[in-house]
Amino acid sequence: MSLRSKLRFVGLSDTGRVREHNEDTIAVDADIGLLVLADGMGGYNAGEVASGIAVKTIVNLVREHVEREDLSVADSESGLSRPKIILRDAINRANKIIYQTAHTQAQCEGMGTTVVAALFFDNKVTIAHVGDSRLYRQRGDKFEQVTMDHSLLQELPVSKGEVFVMCSDGLSDMVEDEDIHLTINTFSANLDTVAKQLIQLANDNGGRDNVSVVMAHILDAFPARTKIFDKILGWFG
Repeated sequence: MSLRSKLRFVGLSDTGRVREHNEDTIAVDADIGLLVLADGMGGYNAGEVASGIAVKTIVNLVREHVEREDLSVADSESGLSRPKIILRDAINRANKIIYQTAHTQAQCEGMGTTVVAALFFDNKVTIAHVGDSRLYRQRGDKFEQVTMDHSLLQELPVSKGEVFVMCSDGLSDMVEDEDIHLTINTFSANLDTVAKQLIQLANDNGGRDNVSVVMAHILDAFPARTKIFDKILGWFG
């Protein structure tokens, strides 16, 4: 089931005012409810390579698993939900590819990347993150940072009307949380405008780094359909 009618997704990335090229990479897959943002680092264009590998690997692996697995069935051994396992394994795979590339390609030596990913499924969002890229949630009048240094994986209930904001430190270092919150409140009816305004704010405040913003607005509940429900629908198809 595509989530396009249940969630509104927007992604925008900008080089900023100081850097010569953009080492951030973002991806939005509205059909499977996946958002990914990576902020690369390294000499020459290596940061761009690392973030690109991370995002491409995560998107491809997550899409593959979501399309062929029942995400509602938890793992019997670990007790982890399928979305948690899928994101964890995708990030681990991306890390291995980046590590191998950094050690076999001289121009990529020492490269690395942050990653923050969110997978929406069954009225929940599973979040995975490594590094200082962030994910915020606005719920009613409350605006809070969800990603913390100690949490690689977490899962949250999701409600209609909530807004999730994923960003690289090019935004969070340049714009105060209160101003991010105010921008969402001011332009909440139009996510594209929110994203553009946030990047403009970061650039107006110096734009010392690449700036990336990926957002999700929950338009309606998105409960998972069970296999039995799909089978019944098939009888009438």
